[in-house]
Amino acid sequence: MRKKIKPFSVLVIILVLALMIAACGSNSTNQSNNTTIRIGTKDFTENLIVGELYALALEDAGYHVERVPSIAGSVIHTSLVNNEIDMYPEYTGTGLLAVLKMDLITDPDEVYKTVKDEYEKQFQITWLNYSQANDGAGLVIRTDVSKKLGITTISDLQKHATELRFASQGEVDQREDGIPALERVYGKMNWKSSKVYDNSLKYTVLSNNEADVAPAYTTEGQLVNKDVFTLLEDDKRVWPPYNLAPVIQNTVLNANPNLAEIINKISAALDTDTITALNAKVDVDKEEYEDVAKAFYESIK
Repeated sequence: MRKKIKPFSVLVIILVLALMIAACGSNSTNQSNNTTIRIGTKDFTENLIVGELYALALEDAGYHVERVPSIAGSVIHTSLVNNEIDMYPEYTGTGLLAVLKMDLITDPDEVYKTVKDEYEKQFQITWLNYSQANDGAGLVIRTDVSKKLGITTISDLQKHATELRFASQGEVDQREDGIPALERVYGKMNWKSSKVYDNSLKYTVLSNNEADVAPAYTTEGQLVNKDVFTLLEDDKRVWPPYNLAPVIQNTVLNANPNLAEIINKISAALDTDTITALNAKVDVDKEEYEDVAKAFYESIK
């Protein structure tokens, strides 16, 4: 004898079927979000923080993310071209000079347009919107010396070079976009003395009054301490801009059209002061970069 199906059982079956259909529809709608995006980062604090911000934003949108951290800067572009990663945070000046081997340009918009066009032609890679965060070359002076001698620009510095001790990092003295480029525009820097120190020691050397001036990158975390360190203005614009921007394979971007909007929101939230402060939390305050990135992401959601 067949058992009669009770009305309650029929209702349960209908509800289960409805949920299954809804789930299938949801999976179809969000299919692109099931894609795994491999995010690479270079092997220094700032790039790790920014890459983690990209990852958090994509995960928040439903994407699966594979983090590929601390890739050497010399090979990360090749990793992208060879489909070992899908995207990473790059710098417009690096793209122009180190990757494309093109002539120096100092206007940020022109640098961006140049690298965007050339990457598309040569590599089928897209530069998304660049941020106002500029991690470029610069010179830092002890604030007490800056105030004593009235030095706020590199032009001021050149006039007082004979009174100042330079803490070199060696490489910057030889690089085409380093001191040689500086001296072609500002004139010879006839330092009172010049001694080579490891880059990791330069702020200690300045703090200990063993030197007065050192090369710097414009978003280094130690620069938040303006009572001790002053970043000099490049008033003649010798150095190219190094604005942060995401670079991504065209195939990945075309398959995930909402990805650009998600990542561009991160870039829009970053400027030089903001990224310097984030770097300081890691390099000065010794917080974990993942924690710093998460706290900042939560503040801009």
